[in-house]
Amino acid sequence: MSRRFDKRVPVSLLTGYLGAGKTTVLNHVLSNQKGYKVAVIVNDIGEVNIDASLIAKGGAVTQKDENLVPLQNGCICCTLKVDLMKQIVELATSGKFDYILIEASGICEPGPIAGSICMLDGTNPQAGLPAVAYLDSITTVVDANRLADEFGSGASLLKENLDEEDIENLLIQQIEYCTTIILNKIDQVTEQEKADVLEVIRALQPDAKIIETTYGKVDVEEILSTNNFDYRTIIQSAGWVKAMEMEGENSEDIEEHEEHEHHHDHEEHEHHHDHDEHEHHHDHDGHEEHEHGHHHHHHHHHDEGEAEEYGISTFVYQNVKPFSKEKFEEFVFEKWPKEIIRAKGLFWIIENPDTAYIFEQSGRQKTATDDGNWIATFPEEDRQEILRMNPDIQESWHPVYGDRVNKLVFIGRGMDKEAIIRALDACIADKAK
Repeated sequence: MSRRFDKRVPVSLLTGYLGAGKTTVLNHVLSNQKGYKVAVIVNDIGEVNIDASLIAKGGAVTQKDENLVPLQNGCICCTLKVDLMKQIVELATSGKFDYILIEASGICEPGPIAGSICMLDGTNPQAGLPAVAYLDSITTVVDANRLADEFGSGASLLKENLDEEDIENLLIQQIEYCTTIILNKIDQVTEQEKADVLEVIRALQPDAKIIETTYGKVDVEEILSTNNFDYRTIIQSAGWVKAMEMEGENSEDIEEHEEHEHHHDHEEHEHHHDHDEHEHHHDHDGHEEHEHGHHHHHHHHHDEGEAEEYGISTFVYQNVKPFSKEKFEEFVFEKWPKEIIRAKGLFWIIENPDTAYIFEQSGRQKTATDDGNWIATFPEEDRQEILRMNPDIQESWHPVYGDRVNKLVFIGRGMDKEAIIRALDACIADKAK
């Protein structure tokens, strides 16, 4: 089918480990669309999709206009697979968009997601699904600094006999299964560290295009309408496949096996969802909090889902009372639990109550940036207009603090949730207690 006259909508998948900079890349692309009418699907495993909120706040897309679709409380390679496909069909057939961008959760495996999208490209009539979209590219964002800092410039990713529950396995899959790699944050590594990281990436994925960048700045043409994705090509591009070919493995046998997976992997999966671990918690201000446990089974891959396979759990801390700057900094820089892999969210401090701050932690990297003023500080007329147009903000408005809130999402392995909550509660300013 010629794509020049193709009525199907192209889809780009953006993957990458927690904190690599996917949302920054996405916002940069959306702010420089060059005429594209882009719909965005953002996935997060937590109950609060912070990334979707930040994208909407950036003004590139809005949920009100229905071109931002948050899919949360699960992963789109498993528990939200059907939801993902439904959203793609709805967006592609609406006539409003000529491109769909998907930001996957940091712990999603790209293979199963690609399989779901490919079911909608019309190449498998047995699927009985509308031919409305095709997979145009898979871009993986890699944090150069984190690879250099925590994984020994990525060298440990090449070690043999990696434990099945080692997060490095997930990182390998994200690097192997893509058409483009964005090596982000290169300004934070030395030339030697960058060379080491590139060597490891090339060993894992020799064929993908590598783009070096800072702050996620890439040209739109590198992400949209690339026509880079080809299933037969991508399954043959990983370094391990090429190594097998070098050893005399029959590449046709590999291709035939992988082609079988392409047609059946996304049709014959059994999905099991355990909600026995579903707990409800209430913070000190009456907000209900959810913690979800889930897992899935993929016949051709593994026997557990991302959250359990990699020992990962997630929860949200929420409290409307302001932090003390000194206490919060002490917790972040001196008492931070090593089990936390990724944290992200909004907070405020009593020393500067008008300002909303975005907190981000990825591995050893921790930052807090000014995100402008809280709506509660706006002039009355402007504030009322914003609340009228945003009923969700109006609904969560606090009678004393307005929209001010500490809302932090934590993702980690073996986290002591109650201890983290107690530590953050201890950061509340004395005058606010």
